[in-house]
Amino acid sequence: MSSTPRPVWRWLPLTPATLLLLLFLAGPIGYCVWIAFTNTQLTGSSTSDFVGLDNFRRAFSDDDFRNAVWLTLVFTFVSAVVGQNTLGLALAGLMRAASRPARTVTGALVICAWVLPEIVAAFLLYAFFRREGTLNAVLDWLHLPGQNWLFTLPILAVSFANVWRGTAFSMLIYSAALSEIPKEINEAAAVDGASGLRRLRHITLPMISRSIGTNLMLNTLSTLSVFGLIWAMTRGGPGNRSQTLPVFMYDQAFTNSLIGYGTAVALLLLLVGALFSVVYLRLMKVEV
Repeated sequence: MSSTPRPVWRWLPLTPATLLLLLFLAGPIGYCVWIAFTNTQLTGSSTSDFVGLDNFRRAFSDDDFRNAVWLTLVFTFVSAVVGQNTLGLALAGLMRAASRPARTVTGALVICAWVLPEIVAAFLLYAFFRREGTLNAVLDWLHLPGQNWLFTLPILAVSFANVWRGTAFSMLIYSAALSEIPKEINEAAAVDGASGLRRLRHITLPMISRSIGTNLMLNTLSTLSVFGLIWAMTRGGPGNRSQTLPVFMYDQAFTNSLIGYGTAVALLLLLVGALFSVVYLRLMKVEV
């Protein structure tokens, strides 16, 4: 039995929202796609010529671009895939077993780091990692050698900063997922002699696998676009040792005035995020 098509007037309430999306979302994206295939500059020449794939060829032959891709993958893996995901799950599990006052205090402290504006969090972590900062003061008190972490290990410093700021999101997702697991299942496994590690591996992780996939995808996408945290802490330096793709894109577009080239890099970053999304969605589909 065929369904009767809806009258046209029922779609009228959606028209303003659709027009706004086309104007403020699809329009800028389409314009950026066009700019990526031109030699548009911020200063200097006022003309903009179509250059085809030249900007993309330039990117793939640019050592600085390849370095930015590598650092972006390192930053994303360390801070999102491993750091925020693992620490968020650990905090959620510990808070579930802790007393109510401990849960309240721990949750408040972790969420405070999350709700801070990015620039405020960046300056706090800059003060923590700098040569005269808190970390070296603690190491000196313990009679351990310190160093200028933002100079010697800049990509790891900004990765740990992103972990500190973003772990609360993972903790909230995993807290909700763990609360859906019936306690009777873990209690029965414990009675049968299963250790805590075996219960985690064979019961907890399989039952929250979809939450893990969702959390990994959202954390990965948000980490790929992190700019303010890195810019405020290191500006991509020293040299280009913490210059991820967003920072590289900004430098090319606004420091070197190469708007066309910077926009091409932005499209490549968008493609990287899309590939990660497809991989995570395929993995989640396989697990169903």
